[in-house]
Amino acid sequence: MEQNRTAFGRMPDGTQVDKLTLRDGAFSCEIITYGGAVRSLMVPDRDGNPVDVVLGFDTLADYRAQDKYIGALVGRYANRIGGARFTLNGVEYKLAANNGENSLHGGDVGFDKQVWTVEELTDNSVTLSLTSPDGQEGYPGTLKVEVTYTLADGALKIDYRAESDRDTVCNLTNHSYFNLSGHDSGSVESQDIRLYASRYTPTVPGSIPTGEIAPVDGTPMDLRTPQPIGAHINDPFDQLTMAGGYDHNWVIDELNTAAVRLAATAWSPDTGIRMEVATTQPGVQFYAGNFVGGCPAGKDGAVYGDRHGFCLETQLFPDSPNRSEFPSCVLRAGEEYRGTTMYRFSAPDPRELELS
Repeated sequence: MEQNRTAFGRMPDGTQVDKLTLRDGAFSCEIITYGGAVRSLMVPDRDGNPVDVVLGFDTLADYRAQDKYIGALVGRYANRIGGARFTLNGVEYKLAANNGENSLHGGDVGFDKQVWTVEELTDNSVTLSLTSPDGQEGYPGTLKVEVTYTLADGALKIDYRAESDRDTVCNLTNHSYFNLSGHDSGSVESQDIRLYASRYTPTVPGSIPTGEIAPVDGTPMDLRTPQPIGAHINDPFDQLTMAGGYDHNWVIDELNTAAVRLAATAWSPDTGIRMEVATTQPGVQFYAGNFVGGCPAGKDGAVYGDRHGFCLETQLFPDSPNRSEFPSCVLRAGEEYRGTTMYRFSAPDPRELELS
């Protein structure tokens, strides 16, 4: 076994789950093959001390017990599909209703609950693969997926690729929960967030989009200037009240799916760590971890409560299979799905932040 590959546990059927460690200078990252999850991400703070900025668990049993998708790759369709059904080429496909009457993150046994295969492993990158057979969780077509994690130049880059032998829908993302003060430091509400998005997709109860693409102007959804996550999260605004806080899809400005563009930044005043998120995708789901509580104990016994981590899930829009007005999520047979997202870290001088 490679030096940076160790056993992490076994599934009930005996399948081994491995832990893969990527290194690049002062940065390191651990990926487990169960769900392709990011288990840890060590980043230097303003004083050069390593800080683990993602939530995670010490055992496979804890990963299998939690239901928050912590760190995982999610698919075949990330986010929600309303009514757990969609129509493609005149045929209706029924999915698992695992989130009320809706389908969430691929269904009962999505990509987050499967063991991925290691195709290639180097000191600072790993390529994982997964084949989702025709009909799995109700989706048409055999979908072959490859995801490559690369740790380089202060950034964790995730490259997604997929092909299907039948027309299908596809939306892949990573569901890491970030806490830039450290995974065990408690609430993220004092950490700054900025979204490069002047519009978002409002939802009805159940977090299914109405189909409207609404301006953020004059609402607590306007995060275009840096502000603490907790500044307006409890405002009496119907969208926040329904979701228990931020859990919405924002439409990234200057849509150009041919190039990686800046979607969000976040910053911790405690550690000085700044994260930039750039992507080829048209949307980003900012989830403030409103319902993280109830997980098993995290790494080294850390207690993860509500809003102890936030997610920035780059994606196609929720319920796109049922919304022709949204960017298409249809992957035609023989065509290729591609996406790239980068999480870049630094600890800049505070004066630099004032100018950003």
